Amino acid sequence: MKTSDFDYHLPSELIAQTPVEPRDQSRLMVLRRSDGYIQHHSFYEIVSYFRSGDALVLNNSRVIPARVLGQKSDSGTKVEILLLRRVDNSFWEILIRPGRKVGIGTKIRITNESAGTVQEIVAEVIEHGEGGTRIVSLSNEELLQKFGQVPLPPYIHTPLAEPERYQTVYAEINGSVAAPTAGLHFTPKLLDELQKKGVRLAFVTLHIGLDTFRPVRVDDPSQHKIHKEYGELNPEVAAMLRQTKKQGKRIIAVGTSTVRLLEAAAQTGTIRPFDGWIDLFILPGYKFRVTDAMVSNFHLPKSTLLMLVSAFAGRDLILRAYEQAKSLGYGFYSFGDAMLIF
Repeated sequence: MKTSDFDYHLPSELIAQTPVEPRDQSRLMVLRRSDGYIQHHSFYEIVSYFRSGDALVLNNSRVIPARVLGQKSDSGTKVEILLLRRVDNSFWEILIRPGRKVGIGTKIRITNESAGTVQEIVAEVIEHGEGGTRIVSLSNEELLQKFGQVPLPPYIHTPLAEPERYQTVYAEINGSVAAPTAGLHFTPKLLDELQKKGVRLAFVTLHIGLDTFRPVRVDDPSQHKIHKEYGELNPEVAAMLRQTKKQGKRIIAVGTSTVRLLEAAAQTGTIRPFDGWIDLFILPGYKFRVTDAMVSNFHLPKSTLLMLVSAFAGRDLILRAYEQAKSLGYGFYSFGDAMLIF
């Protein structure tokens, strides 16, 4: 298996730049693993593929305003900080631009003036991380909500008129630097319809980091070091999902982030509560323990996310589905269309 096995060409015009309105009017490709059959729908028609007793698992992580502008205290040089993940209380892993001369001990002042009052956060570099990252301590983490901006993926070039459109309607727990985009298609009305049909909703949390955008750059994907992401699956949800399995019903995961958390929580063979860092890298050949179906967007070439869906449905079938999506003008990536794989 080579990283090049997960490559494909995507015309730039198929990279969706703006979200579809309403959310559930996006397109939906339905992919049946048993025979490779493909159907095309609107996303709101996904309800017909659920059965009473199924569990729909959604990632309720909320995107934080992770893009922050500041100045180096010693020189006044302007810098841009991208928060990647919380390492511990008030300690964050970051990317900083320009970062060539940002060494340990460097202090960065982040200020905000509102109604004549100036507030300030000081970020001090305490450690060099991997891949050019830094670890910083923040003097007042709570102020980040006022100072920062929600970062959009690097392939989206159109400004977003409504920042909430890059959040799921059920986003609740702050912590992600990228949205769990498979969930962007759901509306409150659609979730209500699913519940009326007897589908049980289960909310878990996995805070998505930078690795979601990074292509695998080594020839052998098994040598790729995936970034850790923090996840939580509480005892009540674990019990409900075990009951779902016991009753012979399906667990449908919304998004690859949810799949990784579910599978990490079931490494012993049964679904258990989980609270910790996840570095599970799912490649073809992986035996899925929990996930019966998944909702996913269309992912970047050579990405860990494309490898995960290929592990679930088979590389050849996924790439054939992607080629069909391209020919029919589907939107790709974060604001693109969706796929249901079962």
